[in-house]
Amino acid sequence: MNLLECFRVAWRGLTNNKMRTALTMLGMIIGVGVVIIVVAIGEGAKKSVTDAVNSMGTNLLNISPDRNKLKVGTAAFRASSTAVTATAVTNAAASTSASTTTAVSSIASGTPLNSLTLQDVKLISKLCATTVDGIAPQIDSQLPVRYGSVDTTTEVAGTTVDYPYVKNADMANGRFFTQDEVDGNLKVCVVGQTVAEHLVSDGPPDLTGKTIAINHQSFHVLGMLAPKGSGAGGQDQDDIILMPISTAERRILNRQALNNILLRCTTTQVMPLAQEQVTAYFRIRHHLLPPFPDNDDFRIRNQTQLLETQQNITGTMTTMLSMAAIISLIVGGIGIMNIMLVSVTERTREIGIRKAIGATPRDIMLQFLIEATIISLIGGITGIVFGIIGSNILSSMAGWKTVINMSAIVAAVVVSAGVGVFFGIYPASKAAALHPIDALRFE
Repeated sequence: MNLLECFRVAWRGLTNNKMRTALTMLGMIIGVGVVIIVVAIGEGAKKSVTDAVNSMGTNLLNISPDRNKLKVGTAAFRASSTAVTATAVTNAAASTSASTTTAVSSIASGTPLNSLTLQDVKLISKLCATTVDGIAPQIDSQLPVRYGSVDTTTEVAGTTVDYPYVKNADMANGRFFTQDEVDGNLKVCVVGQTVAEHLVSDGPPDLTGKTIAINHQSFHVLGMLAPKGSGAGGQDQDDIILMPISTAERRILNRQALNNILLRCTTTQVMPLAQEQVTAYFRIRHHLLPPFPDNDDFRIRNQTQLLETQQNITGTMTTMLSMAAIISLIVGGIGIMNIMLVSVTERTREIGIRKAIGATPRDIMLQFLIEATIISLIGGITGIVFGIIGSNILSSMAGWKTVINMSAIVAAVVVSAGVGVFFGIYPASKAAALHPIDALRFE
């Protein structure tokens, strides 16, 4: 018997019991469909994390005070701390000039400890001249904002003209403020999309050229920031107002301590070196005692490390959920084996007749293997269709970002076919091993 004849006989055997065949396929359909959906959700989560981190700025280091580790050095320790740690700065920043290191040491006892200041920004720019090509200090607070008769509360941040470059921030309308406006402490600002949507009750949410009240002071809106969506931590990056840092310090917040300093490194490869340079600088600046990093009173967040960490988390979750889906595939395969064993028992006389008229054990085995493979393949393909449809439904109705992975689809087809062959071997070999006489006597 040739392969085509084996396929024809196998197909006839399946179509004679359509309901049983369909129910047998159901396990494969559910298993493959869940695999497609889980992988799509996992890939979507990875893409969301990547987009969120990239929207916050590439090659970015974020320096902020860490109040939970506040350790103020003693006056007696200052002189020795400065001398010892200056060596660390020199080693960490081999390309940095001796004059810069001297400048760092000279301010160690002349500025407030445990804070970030604009003086730090100037010295870091010199210390990291070869590793950092953009610095954006930021001082911010949640403040009331009013436009017309509408009020809201949002993050108001003072920064410098380098902010758009450091944070990959584009303007949707209007322009960003200039250095002259920073130097003049002018009351100008740019507004995020979410803020405009809260303040504008009718018409397009565009405040360009308008006057708004920030903390009861009038500000002229220079332009609208382009939407960026949620950040890596889930915060709304469009719920913000930016103004010159000098204006925020002197007219709005009346303080000089910065909330954070953003550094854009020249390349991803030099980020570890830049992080070492900045770490050594602040240990001198704050006269910190060992052990390090336990006694550091500052924190440096690396966007690349954040991206890798969050992708590892989403990857682990996707793997765990995929394993659960694969278990359902195995359960579906066991269902195929069970039904094939029932089929062998029901068709024992048919097997005996076929053997009596010349069918070989190989022909019988091939027939039942083809039946198991057809069940698993059709179930797998149907499961792929349901998986794609389910992923699109989750994306449109639940708002989850899903990405259909072609490699997952190919793997699902291969696995479903493999499951059919694997779990069909035992019933097929049992059918092939039946003796013709015993099979014909079977009632």
